[in-house]
Amino acid sequence: MPRVNDAPSPLAAAQPAPAPHRRPIRDLPDELISQIAAGEVVERPASVVRELVDNALDAGATQITLRLSAGGVRLITVEDDGGGIPQEELPVALRRHATSKITNLDDLETVATMGFRGEALAAIASVSEMSLLSRPAQQASAFLLDARSGELCPAARATGTTVEVKELFFSTPARRKFLKTDATELAHCIESVRRHALARPDVGFAIWHEGKLVEQWRATFVPGQGDAQDALARRLSDVLGEDFVTQSVAVQHRVGPVTVTGRAGLPDAARSRPDHQYCYVNGRFVRDKVLTHAARSAYEDVLHGHKQPIYALYVEIDPARVDVNVHPTKIEVRFRDSREVHQAVRHAVENALAAPRAAALAAVNAAVATPASATDSDKKQPLPPVWQAQAAIKFEERGHRVQDLQALWAPRGGDAPETPPTAIGGLWAPSAQPATYPVPPTGQPQATATTAEQPAEAATANAPGTADTTAWPTGRDAPSAWPLGRAVAQLHGVYILAENAQGMVIVDMHAAHERIVYERLKAQVDSGARIASQPLLIPATFAATPQEVATAEESTEVLAMLGLEVVPFSPKTLAVRAVPTTLAQGDPVELARSVLAELAQHDATTVVQRARNEILGTMACHGAVRANRKLTLDEMNALLRQMETTDRSDQCNHGRPTWRQLSMKELDALFLRGR
Repeated sequence: MPRVNDAPSPLAAAQPAPAPHRRPIRDLPDELISQIAAGEVVERPASVVRELVDNALDAGATQITLRLSAGGVRLITVEDDGGGIPQEELPVALRRHATSKITNLDDLETVATMGFRGEALAAIASVSEMSLLSRPAQQASAFLLDARSGELCPAARATGTTVEVKELFFSTPARRKFLKTDATELAHCIESVRRHALARPDVGFAIWHEGKLVEQWRATFVPGQGDAQDALARRLSDVLGEDFVTQSVAVQHRVGPVTVTGRAGLPDAARSRPDHQYCYVNGRFVRDKVLTHAARSAYEDVLHGHKQPIYALYVEIDPARVDVNVHPTKIEVRFRDSREVHQAVRHAVENALAAPRAAALAAVNAAVATPASATDSDKKQPLPPVWQAQAAIKFEERGHRVQDLQALWAPRGGDAPETPPTAIGGLWAPSAQPATYPVPPTGQPQATATTAEQPAEAATANAPGTADTTAWPTGRDAPSAWPLGRAVAQLHGVYILAENAQGMVIVDMHAAHERIVYERLKAQVDSGARIASQPLLIPATFAATPQEVATAEESTEVLAMLGLEVVPFSPKTLAVRAVPTTLAQGDPVELARSVLAELAQHDATTVVQRARNEILGTMACHGAVRANRKLTLDEMNALLRQMETTDRSDQCNHGRPTWRQLSMKELDALFLRGR
């Protein structure tokens, strides 16, 4: 009888396990090959929908109807009015790698169709019960092909194709267990069609589920008729909602072989999830890290916190410069020159977001102020005398008291007062580029120049006609002249209250001036083609990975443009010999590692610019006008005028809004007026 504490000897435990029985190498049966291929292509019902809609679009369809049952698990039917498939080609269409879209390697390298591999129908047929009904225009009748039996028989149908897929994954029950609820699978199917609809406003789409119409998007564009951008905006409005269009700006940018169009959402429209981000390359929806990183970097200094921007961007590029054959589901692509695409997308979105919204508000104000029908007598009435307005006041970057205040109003020609210019900059000095506004209401005395010893605040307060210097301009051009209106008061030394044609404008004066100073500093730094660099007295060395060494050797020119000099010191060591002048006090090794990491992943980097902008943002924050600083009406109006002409002035450097508009309708609602 063995003892209880008996245990196997260490030698016995160390003996290797018996080798598994070796199986011979042999060819797999065709059915198993198709099911393995289906595992790559067909993940869920939405994958089937995507492949079938791709084929319908390649066939030239103008109307596509999708019918589903049980979220697409029981039934998926895709009907189109495309070119159709001839009778003799129907059996060939179900063979693996049979396609009409490419014939040689050159076609594959310049593919411009949605599908090209010729494996989708064979893969779908291997895991479902599929039938194919099609009729070309030149054929007398349609023919129905049963994929399981191979039976081909005539049937009735108009020109086009209908693909019916029943009982998905019936032959692979294990795959079916991984599907979600019917509602979840239906949502994925709708999202798949939505992605196609956003790229093809010339095609109508309808989605039915259990006999009920779920979604319908009518075609908004007819080739050769109307404007394509307007049609795209209408399709975006239909699919993503009117708010997407109203809260976004148009994107139109071309550089070299890359064209970027679409719409970029305003920072205020950012969401907590990236569920409204759509990128297309030559009409194909893709999820590409280069495009996502480029779009995100364009929002860096206008987005608050971890919010996600919304956008629909369409990249057009020569098909030979992009490889779409890098992913089983064709949702990823590889660019020949990722850096040129990254820069094109980033600059396209940045330029679209740069224009201040005050310009758009001016157009709205002009429409509000200008009556729809003006009588001839109104048009013939002479305009009131016109006075000149001085240029916007230049706030000093360090936030000191403004010493060069100028009056906003100066009379023309010989009507100018005889008083000589004063020590605060000459209240009546002529402007180099005068803007014209109508004269203030008559019956009030004109403002007179103050003496040199009189403080600026006292001069403004004691001038008899001070109120007139901020008088609301009248006439047909007034609303467009002052989109943000005229300042009327300062609230607790923090906010500026102004009135414009739409109602009331509230401005965070510190945030607004911070953005103005920040953009001015950026413009000064960006005036050179290359970023100035400062050599290090003692090069900073660090142990580098093989990828970092290879990236440093390949990106010497890019690093030099960024003000960095990173060279190999040994096979496994890199040395940082120079850094950007503005970042000389930072950690050169950490900076180099971050730049090389982004270059390796995206073939482009914004690390240097991001770090530089953080420094400039700090400088702007300290140089901007502070809270609790009492401003005169002239100073407040000058700030408003500068906001109207400064890029990205709608958000501060940290992404917070700088101003808000309250319309008269919203104000009336607060006080229940008209109820």
